[in-house]
Amino acid sequence: MLLCLGTLTASAGDPIRLHPRNPHYFEFRGKAVALVTSGEHYGAVINGAFDYHGYLATLAAAGLNYTRLFGGSYVEIPARSFGIRRNTLAPETGRLIAPWAKDGDKFDLDRWNPAFFERYRDFLAEASKRGIVVEVTLFSSHYQEAHWNISPFNAANNTSGTDAIDWRKLHTLENGNILRWQERYVRKLVSEAREFDNVIFEIQNEPWSDRGRLVSVINPYLQGSARDRYPNSIDLADALSTAWQERVAQWIASEETRLPRKHLMAQNYSNFGFPAADLASGVSLVNFHYAYPTAVESNYGIQKVIGYDETGFLGQDDATYIRQAWNFLIAGGGLFNHLDYSFSVGNEDGTDTEPNGPGGGSPTLRRLISILSKELNSMPLAEVTPDTRIVKHATSSSSKVLSAPGGRYLMYFDGEGPFTVNLDLPAADYAGEWIDIRTGTTSPLARFHHPGGGKVMVTPAFKSGTALRLARVH
Repeated sequence: MLLCLGTLTASAGDPIRLHPRNPHYFEFRGKAVALVTSGEHYGAVINGAFDYHGYLATLAAAGLNYTRLFGGSYVEIPARSFGIRRNTLAPETGRLIAPWAKDGDKFDLDRWNPAFFERYRDFLAEASKRGIVVEVTLFSSHYQEAHWNISPFNAANNTSGTDAIDWRKLHTLENGNILRWQERYVRKLVSEAREFDNVIFEIQNEPWSDRGRLVSVINPYLQGSARDRYPNSIDLADALSTAWQERVAQWIASEETRLPRKHLMAQNYSNFGFPAADLASGVSLVNFHYAYPTAVESNYGIQKVIGYDETGFLGQDDATYIRQAWNFLIAGGGLFNHLDYSFSVGNEDGTDTEPNGPGGGSPTLRRLISILSKELNSMPLAEVTPDTRIVKHATSSSSKVLSAPGGRYLMYFDGEGPFTVNLDLPAADYAGEWIDIRTGTTSPLARFHHPGGGKVMVTPAFKSGTALRLARVH
């Protein structure tokens, strides 16, 4: 019955794509959009105890339009992985719904599990009805041997005779006979999503974590061995990983040559930010985790969407994450995803605000992110560009600006105020509002005529950032 529902509710339109006039954003159902969310930890389909209908309804009610989903090739350990106490990506015993059928207590990688694909297609259908785009992440680094010990591809966990390998070679072309089951899995997930317009396929989550190579550091003045280690290191996937990612991209493209509709492909490039090179064939979305605005600035010229596809390891303070979102998106990023720990089994409405691991999440945070999403998506995104000219100087603050022809501006000032802002504006009449990003409250700006050139303004009092919406009045 769920399979039928998925078929009936899939949209008949073209899948989400890069906007043809401004490929730093998406075109979805005829509109230029940025994807913005605060979503669960990617286990909505594989965790049979999780009510994804309630979860998707919560995202939609908050005005959010994106979620990530892991496809079942990787799972985590309840209450242990990364210190997450109530982890949707770590189903309790008996609640894992994987893509493969079981033979006793082991997986048979040659037989599919209909229950998984019923949930998978129904999830995509329910998201589609609510205008939510789903990034299906096909693979993930395993990070530690304990995760490999529960992997379906581990020979100890299946009846299919997979080769015994070094788990750090799982996502390389040197993984023995496992490659053929990986290809079969990719083609199946791609094929099952063929009717949906709200799907993006991501090759692998954090490939540098299992197969990293140091390329730079955040703070070069840090002393000792900590200089070259996370969280100061910038690591990219090594050559064995990138060759395997290219192969996965080819599987996706090959499978879709037989299908009437082609979906976007994403590649998770690094933590923090780095100029991207040698992307896999067909990649249109370049994702970073725990990113700085420099991830956008150093990659804007490649004419693809730059995404901040995961944050959420900096405690429970909402202000931390809303500042990250404003900084990244007003720098020109086209996607932002906060990892929201307030979603858990039994709390699919996102009200689990007790400590739950390394990060936070709350209804309040989603409301504030929704305000940002609404402001950004109300801009003419087919025409906007980052603007480094308008703000000549902002005392005690860093600034980011998006501008559009015709005199529309969305500005973000990080820090604490009030302080003085010196703008360089064309001659015109202007009106606008200040936006307190911590509360969502607005302060109307008195309409003013400006003869052109320098314009000094004083911000309202605020903490942790403020934004200014300014528009030329005709």
